[in-house]
Amino acid sequence: MVIEAAKRTFRKLSGQAADLDQSARRRFSHPTFVVFGSAVAVLTVLLLLSSLLSTVVQNWSRGDMELRARVINLTTKDRIEALLADTAPAARFHLEALFKRLIADEQLLAAGICNLNGQMRDATPTMPPRLSCASIQRGEKEITTDISLDGQELVVSAFPLRDGADGHLVLVHDFTYAKARSDEAQIYILIATIAAAALVGGAAAFAAFVLYRNWHSTLRTAIDDLRAGRADTPHPPESLPGQLRQALDQYDLVRRTIDGVHIDWSPDTLKRAIGSELPNAEVIVVSNREPYIHNRIDGQVTLQIPASGLVSALEPVIRACGGTWIAHGSGSADRDTVDANDRIAVPPDAPTYTLRRIWLTEEEQDGYYYGFANEGLWPLCHIAFVRPIFREEDWMHYKTVNAKFAEAVVREARTSDPIVLVQDYHFALLPRLVREKLPNATIITFWHIPWPNAETFSICPWKDEIIIGLLGSSILGFHTNFHCNNFLETVDRFVESRIDRERRSVILGGAETLVRPYPISIEWPPHWLEFEAPVPACRAAILERFGLGEQVRIGVGMERFDYTKGILDRMRAVDALLQRHPEWNERFTLVQAAAPTRDKIASYRAMQDEAVALAEEINERHGKNGWRPIILSIRHYEPLEVYELFRAADFCVVSSLHDGMNLVAKEFVAARDDERGVLVLSTFAGASRELAEALIVNPYHAHDMAEAMHRALVMPSAEQEARMRQMRALVRTRNVYRWAGQMLLDAAQLRRREAIEKVASSSAWARFSKPRRAAG
Repeated sequence: MVIEAAKRTFRKLSGQAADLDQSARRRFSHPTFVVFGSAVAVLTVLLLLSSLLSTVVQNWSRGDMELRARVINLTTKDRIEALLADTAPAARFHLEALFKRLIADEQLLAAGICNLNGQMRDATPTMPPRLSCASIQRGEKEITTDISLDGQELVVSAFPLRDGADGHLVLVHDFTYAKARSDEAQIYILIATIAAAALVGGAAAFAAFVLYRNWHSTLRTAIDDLRAGRADTPHPPESLPGQLRQALDQYDLVRRTIDGVHIDWSPDTLKRAIGSELPNAEVIVVSNREPYIHNRIDGQVTLQIPASGLVSALEPVIRACGGTWIAHGSGSADRDTVDANDRIAVPPDAPTYTLRRIWLTEEEQDGYYYGFANEGLWPLCHIAFVRPIFREEDWMHYKTVNAKFAEAVVREARTSDPIVLVQDYHFALLPRLVREKLPNATIITFWHIPWPNAETFSICPWKDEIIIGLLGSSILGFHTNFHCNNFLETVDRFVESRIDRERRSVILGGAETLVRPYPISIEWPPHWLEFEAPVPACRAAILERFGLGEQVRIGVGMERFDYTKGILDRMRAVDALLQRHPEWNERFTLVQAAAPTRDKIASYRAMQDEAVALAEEINERHGKNGWRPIILSIRHYEPLEVYELFRAADFCVVSSLHDGMNLVAKEFVAARDDERGVLVLSTFAGASRELAEALIVNPYHAHDMAEAMHRALVMPSAEQEARMRQMRALVRTRNVYRWAGQMLLDAAQLRRREAIEKVASSSAWARFSKPRRAAG
């Protein structure tokens, strides 16, 4: 709505500029008129833009306030109506608590209910005392009005509840700040206008020649970009007043709306959000791991879904929005299943997107993946006390493979401004390479592992190239604020750039990269649960499969065989548990499922051998009568098997020594629709920041973990249910669709802001040459 209003105003201004152009051309036959007329034309245009920008800023602000109010009404209406219908005393308390959460956002001033008697009830303490229901327009449909009260400019929205039978929900936004910002911006523009007028006399002839050649094309291009929701120019030059930038930044409301209001994110919600905010956008995902692997076993092609947290998070998202997924074709039958362009439609049963496979030589795979990525970057970023190894030849392969994937992105892109989702540490150089070929692309890079402090990262010999590569992104995401801060400190130490800590962004070469936390999650509900048996049946099946008696309690660990996951530490905790609490002998077993991974790397092979030896040692020390305290199952587990184990377990242990998030913890919570079971969770996993109801442990302290396991085994059912219910509510709300939605809607907001800034930077300042895009 605001963009449409801006376009109408720009059309009017463009027509005025055309009239000025025609009149000026008739009078520019004499040099005096050239100088004088050029000055008048420039001044007129700048004054028009000054008034225009003020109108655009205020209209933009009001439109976003109306949108915010509608979102709040849509997402809370059912809850409010239910609380109003509930006569219990607690209902009034829950309604007040809901309103307090809504006004936590700085732009929403107050909320309340106008009942049928025209009285305000359940209003937040911030409701203006003189704002009465009689002064608020109400009706059978939404009504939004502007009200001036005690020096405040208010935007008041009233929404009928139960078709008016319960009165109206009243939401009050404070509009005073927006007018103040626009006034400040207008003052600065007027100052700039006076300065421009003082200079225009000396350059009038040149200005007249260039201005009339480029004026219409520049303005019309900006209008077309606004219409398409595109941003193909860099951020405004440093000469643009800071107050104007601040005024424009006030309208980053989409993200705050998502964070401040409860929204049930689902595939449909994500589709609608993308359709509304990014219409006709092309989405391309880039990752090393492919979501579907075809292998040839005994002459038959079989389909494998890899055990990967990244795939588990992204696959539901790409299903929801469609597009292209570019990944390394690692399966022995992958080449046999693609078309002539190395593409295959997936999922096989109901295709919704395209998988584009990239082929790597064995030398490239060894150098790029096993070498630089997993012997270098992986141990560098994880505090697990394994020494990173950096080889020159590995780095060369890493650069070659990044260039190969970047070229694939360019070839697969059907538009000049796709949204490219770059995944993980395998592709630190790719954002910059794609930016050079597709300067209009919106590139969102998500770093799935921790980012260490600057001193630790300085170990990497090619730290500058990696940082500069990542800063080719439009948005760079991490799991936690802590990792974002570590990255900004690293940039500050090693790269010549400007860091805006208030905006949490880095400006390099005239281009800005936003640095944001996006805690990753899983789909909700997991579609695999549709095929699972009830919890008692799952437990019976696991007991029978592993030869356990009915009296045996089950703990489960589900990991790849990786030294960062703390598998050895949880085994030592089982040893300590049986020593400290011998009553669990023959009554408890840890089923540790571990998928082999990266067996070409010596540290991984050594860790797996050590785990096998440690399990045998503990079983020999405590086992008797055919009972084993640890069952180490080393093989790949399909998702149905994983969820069956989770549903059978009394507790799940996640003992990561250092982890960005760890989705195993969230998958266990999602699997327990019976609201039973206990999560034992490492404090060094990112998930511990969200799942506070888990038993949080230090994995380096075996006795601490042992006591947590004992507490999990004796925890009353009521406490289990209370903890699990809280964690399930959080995972349900903060699911993978919300994770993707935050990034994509931030990208949409970024595109819109850049479009507005383009008008401000190119038109308001009447550039004398065609705007030049900053590199990267």
